[in-house]
Amino acid sequence: MSETPKTCGVVGGGQMGAGIAHALLLAGSTVRLLERDESAASAAHDRVKTLVRRTVERGLLDEAQSVLTRLGVTTDPAELSDAGLVVEAVPEDLDLKLSTLSTLASYVSPDAVLATNTSSLSVDLLSQAVPNPERVIGLHFFNPVPSSRLVEVVLSSRTSPELRRRAEEWVLSWGKTPVTVRDAPGFASSRLGLAIGLEAIRMLEEGVASAEDIDAAMTLGYGFPVGPLKLTDLVGLDVRLGISRYLSSELGPRFAPPALMVQMVQQGKLGRKSGQGFYSWDEVAR
Repeated sequence: MSETPKTCGVVGGGQMGAGIAHALLLAGSTVRLLERDESAASAAHDRVKTLVRRTVERGLLDEAQSVLTRLGVTTDPAELSDAGLVVEAVPEDLDLKLSTLSTLASYVSPDAVLATNTSSLSVDLLSQAVPNPERVIGLHFFNPVPSSRLVEVVLSSRTSPELRRRAEEWVLSWGKTPVTVRDAPGFASSRLGLAIGLEAIRMLEEGVASAEDIDAAMTLGYGFPVGPLKLTDLVGLDVRLGISRYLSSELGPRFAPPALMVQMVQQGKLGRKSGQGFYSWDEVAR
């Protein structure tokens, strides 16, 4: 089985990026987490440190310090130059992801793997920003990364067969299960998950049931680990709105965003990160 590269990079230290860094640290890698400025870097470091300490509290890790010594947080992309794998986890914006991957390609070695954590954008299109696009692959992690057992491995038309094999083996070594899909709008998980989430929002909009009861119907009746409305709060309404608009443009009006979703984003009700979404959150995630 292919081992995870000894040094890995993660670009973007929000909730998702911190979770990816946590997974790579637990796999034994040295992780360099790249952020846009010192303030964001400090916040990202705190997020990863919290995740590692929670792992210790759950009895899944003996102690935190030796793991955290393998974590470096930086604002200088040159510090990722020796990484064998770099995962970009910046916001779901096409231009931002293209510029991020292009910048990374100018710093890392020509044989380093560049992975995108995009949940819906075309990996084929993103790979055009990178020389040797056969080394680009989608590694779509799920929130919350520490407890999620799934990573969607997304193959572009240029991804090498050898990279597919290595990526699937890496995912298994992280204690997760790879689901491999070809590059298509929304892949498998985002497309299905968003369809359920949008319908749940429409049901709430129509007064069919409360958010709590809609979510309970899916967790108790279908075994979902978290209901679709609470999941939307965790992902961020703004993030899901962007995905909804993209899939609507690619796949048709069945993915058009409900008016309630648009209105809540306009009001700044983005979910957990803003403190208010379909639920009120006592502790605002930062």
